[in-house]
Formats: sequence, C-alpha cells, structure tokens
Amino acid sequence: MDFDDAPADAEFRAEFRDFLQRNHPGELPDDPEEAFEIRRRWQRTLAEHGWAAPGWPREWGGRDASISQLVIYQEEMALARVPVIVNAIGVWNIGPTILEHGTDDQKERFLREMLHAEQIWCQGFSEPGAGSDLAGLQTRAIREGDAYVVNGQKVWTSYAHRADRCFLLCRTDPESVKHRGLSILAVDMHADGVECRPIREISGDANFDEVFLTDVRVPVTDRVGDEHDGWRVAMSTLTHERVGTVTYGIQLRQKLEALMQRREAWPTDELEQRLLDQELADLWTRVEIIRLTALRAVTKATKGQAPWPEVPIGKLLWSTVSQDLPEAALHALGPDGLRLRDDPLAPDAGRWAQDELYSRMTTIGAGTTEIQKNVLAERALGLPRN
Repeated sequence: MDFDDAPADAEFRAEFRDFLQRNHPGELPDDPEEAFEIRRRWQRTLAEHGWAAPGWPREWGGRDASISQLVIYQEEMALARVPVIVNAIGVWNIGPTILEHGTDDQKERFLREMLHAEQIWCQGFSEPGAGSDLAGLQTRAIREGDAYVVNGQKVWTSYAHRADRCFLLCRTDPESVKHRGLSILAVDMHADGVECRPIREISGDANFDEVFLTDVRVPVTDRVGDEHDGWRVAMSTLTHERVGTVTYGIQLRQKLEALMQRREAWPTDELEQRLLDQELADLWTRVEIIRLTALRAVTKATKGQAPWPEVPIGKLLWSTVSQDLPEAALHALGPDGLRLRDDPLAPDAGRWAQDELYSRMTTIGAGTTEIQKNVLAERALGLPRN
C-alpha cells in the first residue's frame, strides 16, 4: 500500500490546495435555492480553471489526471470542506461514460455544457421493482423510425426535478430479460411526457424524485452506446460512481472530530462516559479501516489491478459507519442532539439530527447492504449461492 505522494502527485496536490485556498466559496446558506446557485457558480469557477473534472482529457476541459491524482483531488476537496459541485452526477458518473461510449457528436453536444453546469444531469436507473436487482427494470423504449418512444417509471432519481437531461437505462428489446436488450438514452427532461414528483424525505428535504415517462420521444442520435448494449454502458457508470470512497472516509473523520470537540456537552455520569468512549473508539477504528481500505484499492488500481474486493468492502463500511456516527452523537448530546436545523438552540446548526435522518439511505443507495454482503460472500469468500 502506498502512503506517500509521488513527486508529480505532490505537485498536483500543492497546486490544487493553493487554488482552493484562493477561491473557496465559503459556507452554503440554509436556503436550498440560494445554495444551489452558489454551487453552480462554484462549479463554473472550477471548470474555468480546469478543476471541475481533472480526470477528463484536456481537450474536454480536464487535466488527464491519473487515478492517484483523482484521489488527491477528492481528498483536498473534503479537507477544504468546499461544496460539492452542482452537477456531480453528470461530471463524475455520466461524463466519463460518454467519453468512453459516446459519439463525437454527443461529446460536442453534452460535455462542455455539463462541465460548466449549463446542463444538469440525473441518472435514471432504479425503478419501483428494480433497485438492487437493476436488470429487472421494466421501462420500455420502442423504436419508431429515427426515435424511441419511452414509457415507464424511475424512482430515487437524485435531483431529477432540477435536471435538463437524464441518463436513462431502459429496455429496447421488449422480448429480452434481465441484462440483455437494454440501452442508454440521454433523455431531454423538458420533453413532452416527462413528469417529476419530488419525494419528501424524513429529513424534510426533497433531493430524490419519481420520474414518469409517457410516450416520450427520444432521437436515436441520443442513444449512448450500441442498441441493446446498455448493460455494459451502465456498468461503466456504476464503476465511476465508486470514486468517492476516500472522500467519505475523510468526511466521517471530520464529523467524528467535531463531535469529540463538544466533549463538555457529554453526559456527566461516569458509566455513561465510559460507554460513550468505547463507542467512539470503535467508530474511530472503523473510520481508519475505511481510509486504509480505500488506499489499498487505489494502490491496486494504479498498478493496473482490479480494486477487488476493496470497493464493496469500502461501501459496506461507509454506509454502516454513516449511520452509527450520528447515533453516537445523539447518545453524547442527549435531547439537544435531536434539535433540527431550524431550531436556534440546535448544536452545530442541527447537523446531528439531520445526519441521523439522512443516513437511513446510506445502506440502500448505490447497492444495499444485503447486496454488498451477498457479493462479498459469493465472489470474495467463495461461499455457495444457496
């Protein structure tokens, strides 16, 4: 496992750290609309200096950054506590997939606007009956001449109500089953027949949507990859989705350190203090395991090896620690920890109550805990399927 930056990587880190210090946009306001526009401007600032997507080729606004440099990029973003770019799903997941599978015309039409947050993208994969079992999706796209007619429903589509385009996985061969006969379409979210219904979460936010598609016409020229080859294209997108494991570990450590700085608010009972200390020591150990697992995955990738089984292990660890950390915070802060962000007496602006509610999704999104365990049991440990 490599811990030290190579000379070129150290130079990359220093340059980006300096850029962040000079251009940090500051803390985001509570108003979601205002925060969204600040994040959009922040992404455009990054794009203008080649920092919005450093892993992209230079001809498309990137820096041809290596895998290790992409990890450094994510580390420095997390350490500086800068806002996440407004078009993260597009830039981090979909853009690299279009670079790999898209036509020259699609790259010209989509990538620059995506990079500069002029066109926001969402990812339409999950359905009410096809979440972890993604290959069971039912959304249909029937070809009629030079267009597909799309009918179906997607759910848990992040920021769909703000998106201009959807990277839609659908079934173009109605006789096919499972992962065969699927295609990827870049759907115009403003087209006739597209309806978004935001889903109100228990945290009070509405960052996910149900998306209904009724006789939506999509030009064949907006298909990414070959017809019926959508599963392979989709797997490319999901691979790019796993880049943030290192960032998650840093963010968890920052939260844990912030909680430990509030020690004066912890229980005064000696037994309760000892139990809480044990809980926090366990969390600290697990956060460190996340960091080391991510570094081992990166080391393998830089040497041309598959980062396996580190990727599913990292996701499994991150999702459970993300839930256990706010639970520990509520144990430490008592009733005050339950105060939400609109309460002026809430510690840390209501972060802990918000995290407790929001973290319920971490064991579901990007592959449920049950699926991760099955994958590890079968493919890493060699246990029988039945």
